Amino acid sequence: MSDVVAVGEQELVRKQLDELHARFGSFGEDQVVSYYPEDAPDDQRHFFGLAGTNIDGTQWQAGDCSVPFPLHSVSKVFTYGLALEDNGAEATLARVGVEPSGDPFNSITFDEVHHRPYNPMINAGALVAANLVAGRDVDEKVDRILERYRAYSGNPNLAVDQRILRQQLRSNDRNLGLCYVMRSLGMITGDIDEVVETYLSACSITVTAADLSVMGATLANGGRNPLTGERAVAREYVRDIVSVMMTCGMYDAAGQWANEVGIPAKSGVSGDIVCVLPRYFGFGVYSPGLDVHGNSVRGVALCRELSETFGLHVFADPADSRFGRVAQPTLPGDGGG
Repeated sequence: MSDVVAVGEQELVRKQLDELHARFGSFGEDQVVSYYPEDAPDDQRHFFGLAGTNIDGTQWQAGDCSVPFPLHSVSKVFTYGLALEDNGAEATLARVGVEPSGDPFNSITFDEVHHRPYNPMINAGALVAANLVAGRDVDEKVDRILERYRAYSGNPNLAVDQRILRQQLRSNDRNLGLCYVMRSLGMITGDIDEVVETYLSACSITVTAADLSVMGATLANGGRNPLTGERAVAREYVRDIVSVMMTCGMYDAAGQWANEVGIPAKSGVSGDIVCVLPRYFGFGVYSPGLDVHGNSVRGVALCRELSETFGLHVFADPADSRFGRVAQPTLPGDGGG
């Protein structure tokens, strides 16, 4: 009987995602402020994919889930995890905080009391996190980042898009300025060009909405990829990563997101959003067309609807939703890994 219920739940979720994809397919065009890149062709601007991966390995997809796009700021989540592993939580916290800044992602402001960037989800903090990744040079650091991202996604073919990286390096004055200011204040060490190239290389790694959902599910599963069984990040750092996603992950709209959607998430200017519901699933959305905060217009609206429909807000009573939570799995054992 339980198997029948599980199949019924899967079909219900699949049906709901298809309906949501259809309903939001033409949503929000009047709310779009910008696209990345600005000269994106019209057909690319209409891409819309949403994918979910449960920690038991069940997957759902609707729309353009195989279209590649650069991670951009979503990469900050996973590089921060590597910085935590390379340096430990205490040493990492000494260099980059976990407080919401309330400022745009590229703001040149710092936590002057603690002498560090406010959090790793804004550019200043992400640059420090890239600086904290261990490696002899840029190539070794980027290789380690790529190896880790492949473990999160289960996709061995993830790579840095060199064309996108070159574009970003050509229009990079603000990140360079941030690094020079931070180095003058003792927040960053070493060669500035190497720090920036490491950070932008991570931003230029291309994924799909399906990949992104698995990366989120890996965090939801305590750091172990639910499809491959490979550990992507030590379990002890997952709470730190997901907590800072919840409080700081949606640029300067993080408070509104936490109140209305209530799911730990991180967005990027590609129009991507990764969501993590610990012990349940990961969700990936891709929809170009950004609001004033730099978040995907359709992605935000869709996630808000998903939260309300399935009772996914971390502080909500599932009984208040229309369908209850998607599933109630138990977290698999780690086998000591």
